[in-house]
Amino acid sequence: MITEAEHWRSRDLAVLWHPCTQMREHPDVLPLLPVERGEGAWLVGRDGRRYLDAISSWWTNLFGHAEPRIVAAIARQAGTLEHVILAGCSHAPAVELAERLLAIAPREAGREPLAKVFYADNGSAGVEVALKMAFHWFRNRGETRRTKFVALENGYHGETLGALAVGDIPLYRRVYAPLLAEALFAPSPDAYLCEPGESPAQRAERAAAALRELLERHPGEVCALILEPRVQCAGGMRMHHPLYLRRARELCDAHGVFLIADEIAVGFGRTGTLFACEQAPAADGAAGIQPDLLCLSKGLTGGALPLAAVLATQSIYDGFLDDSRERAFLHSHSYTGNPLACAAALATLDIFAADGVIERNRATATRMAGHAAALAGHPHVADVRQAGMIVAFELARNGDRRTPFDPAARLGLRAYRGALARGVLLRPLGDVLYWMPPYCVDDDALRLLADTTRAAIDHALAEAGCA
Repeated sequence: MITEAEHWRSRDLAVLWHPCTQMREHPDVLPLLPVERGEGAWLVGRDGRRYLDAISSWWTNLFGHAEPRIVAAIARQAGTLEHVILAGCSHAPAVELAERLLAIAPREAGREPLAKVFYADNGSAGVEVALKMAFHWFRNRGETRRTKFVALENGYHGETLGALAVGDIPLYRRVYAPLLAEALFAPSPDAYLCEPGESPAQRAERAAAALRELLERHPGEVCALILEPRVQCAGGMRMHHPLYLRRARELCDAHGVFLIADEIAVGFGRTGTLFACEQAPAADGAAGIQPDLLCLSKGLTGGALPLAAVLATQSIYDGFLDDSRERAFLHSHSYTGNPLACAAALATLDIFAADGVIERNRATATRMAGHAAALAGHPHVADVRQAGMIVAFELARNGDRRTPFDPAARLGLRAYRGALARGVLLRPLGDVLYWMPPYCVDDDALRLLADTTRAAIDHALAEAGCA
């Protein structure tokens, strides 16, 4: 007699095609976890077991699954207006959310503030919106040579074709390269790539110098620079010194280029501040930089519903005002500004305002650092890095970052299986294991996470014959 979990695995594999998955690996190589419900930081499987959601369900969940205040907000909204076309119509949740996002968005003294919000359905779509806005704004001004985007090596911005074009992870883009627009890639300020004796700040300065040279080689050709502030998440949770953000802002200003901040994964408190842009070193007495276009998604709704928002300056908005419809920004999604998603986002912002989330996260991050420190001495851990409530462990042979393990060993996959067997959902990025739990994670869960991570690493090494 098959178990309920096996029953659901069989039904799933008969009809579903899962994202970011080589489906041939199901069901044997990559175990499928049928989930029945979520409770706070935990998922409850169809097998009755509880699993710690250590990756916040693809970095979306902030306050735990089935957070009652978000659930209630969605239910209230569903009883009045579930959806309406946002072209030619309006509704209170979309307006109120835009007002509140603009009120909390990064601000920089002496710079025109972000003033308008354009909604999309998900992070990739939000990036598409920002890229098209930047290009089209210059086209409306008659600057037709500005057709290029600058992005960072090892960056990731989504998997639709426009977003993929400014990404630099070969696994995702190599197959589709013939379909992609040309982008210019600047060296990443990734602190893991520091030369011997070089500090993360020096690495950031060196990368900024390379960015300057790149922009100088293409005068009048670049629309925008797009980057992930502080953490290149899909690129292996690689982290950089926030000085790079300051330099990038200065260089964009110097060359008349828009700065697009992709805070889809790092926004809403993940890195220790509400937005990662706020961590740029001070200039003229004020810390933080303000982008020209800010992309938000994932945690925007607390992980409850899909929604993205692109915040733009008034000048960018004004650049599309004209009698000609061709000069208008005609990008659209059927579910743009969906009232249910906006209601979830408003409840998320209410929780930030009521619960002192950022301060509590900083205390949790300190505890996470303590648990992570014990893994720093593992003989095959080359680096332990942290930005707020993101902690990453880079595996390399004998802890030497110059000698990575053979990718064919598939240590990440093996670690995933080992952790799942112990009741923790990890999803390693290659040979990088990371923690990005919901903000409600408690000390007992963190101890389990640390113990399981060590056990999963040892399991993977032993299974692959690399111990």
